[in-house]
Amino acid sequence: MGKMNAATLRLVLLISCCHALVHVYEHSLASVEQLIVADSAFGVAAADQEKVSGALGNWLRLPFGLCALAAGWLADRFGAKRLLLVYLFGCSMAALLAWYSPSLLLVTTSMFLLGLFAGIYHPAGVGLITHHTNPENRPMALGYHGIFGSAGIAAGPLLAGLVLNMGVTWRQYYLVLSLPGIVLGALLVLRLSRSQQESQAANTQAAKDDGKADGQNDGEDDAYWRSYFMLIALASVAGFVYAAILHFLPRYLDGAHLQLGDIPPQSLRNYLTAMVLLLGIIGQYTAGRVARPTTLEPLMAGALFAAAPCVLWMGFAEGTARVGAAALFSPVFFMHQPLFNSLVAKYVPRRRRSLCYGLSFTVGFGVGSLGPNFAGRIEDYLLRYGCLAALLVLCGTLALVLWRWHGPVEEDDDTEEALA
Repeated sequence: MGKMNAATLRLVLLISCCHALVHVYEHSLASVEQLIVADSAFGVAAADQEKVSGALGNWLRLPFGLCALAAGWLADRFGAKRLLLVYLFGCSMAALLAWYSPSLLLVTTSMFLLGLFAGIYHPAGVGLITHHTNPENRPMALGYHGIFGSAGIAAGPLLAGLVLNMGVTWRQYYLVLSLPGIVLGALLVLRLSRSQQESQAANTQAAKDDGKADGQNDGEDDAYWRSYFMLIALASVAGFVYAAILHFLPRYLDGAHLQLGDIPPQSLRNYLTAMVLLLGIIGQYTAGRVARPTTLEPLMAGALFAAAPCVLWMGFAEGTARVGAAALFSPVFFMHQPLFNSLVAKYVPRRRRSLCYGLSFTVGFGVGSLGPNFAGRIEDYLLRYGCLAALLVLCGTLALVLWRWHGPVEEDDDTEEALA
């Protein structure tokens, strides 16, 4: 694994901060959905609160997924930097709208806009990193990028817990969320152009010194389209489960009925959620370390099959056992993400990877957006999590089909890079 020069490292860290923030925005609603639907200004009946919350989650996640494919095309046409600025300033404006919203309709509109602008990030940010790294330092760059993303998933509920513990309202929470996007956008304007030029020059020189340029490896134009589209089907079901569980995770952990000093419930459930989601880093790191190009499919199947009983246990668990069930689910389930990213690189040719990643994000997040709506309409936890566990078994079965179809195929170097 090659070392990154200082300019490339600064570029990667700056973009990785954008990655962390997009997941803070993605999970912001889950951290305060109970407070929103219980707000007396909206007049939502207690019996309908989970349904309304699920619908809000649907409106946030639907554009988050559907925007990815168009964002990838726009990034290629107008430049990733411009798209990242649209993402950051757009999310800040959407957060300000949520803070202002006097009606549930405007809250829904703000969630839709937040998902729309947040959906720009992945194809633009990942594409920018891959264009300004070389084969030797790209694994390290993607590793930093993934770690920041996992930290952002946990940082959302942690930030919510901290600010709610200070006595602020859910509206003021979104006012706080509008600030980092503005600050990070300003940093991008000031630093990104210079960092891009420096890192591009350094990596071009490194490629010349090594006697090879990025994109000249043999075998990178091989395509396994049947396997790729099966993988997309798997990703859409896994994304459905992901969204259904994470949207209601703070509410679920609230049922653990834990009390820690004077910490109010609205903060404690978010602290517990942050702790559970931080454990996902363990799964991602483990999968990246143990996977090899010829074992991606069986490891994917194993991770998904192993996650199914964890989800089923979440349906049975009561009291403090809910924390244990969720804590076991997180690292096991998140193992599949680096494996999935590696399989996309394995199945599609290099010249089509950006488009194929965009399509996979669109389908995965798009179908996944229906997860909160589905979960919110099933009040019985055993039935809810039993259905989600069955879907994970289906995902594992599709991974076994991929193993049967595809088998051990020799990989190019980029497959190993994606594992990071």
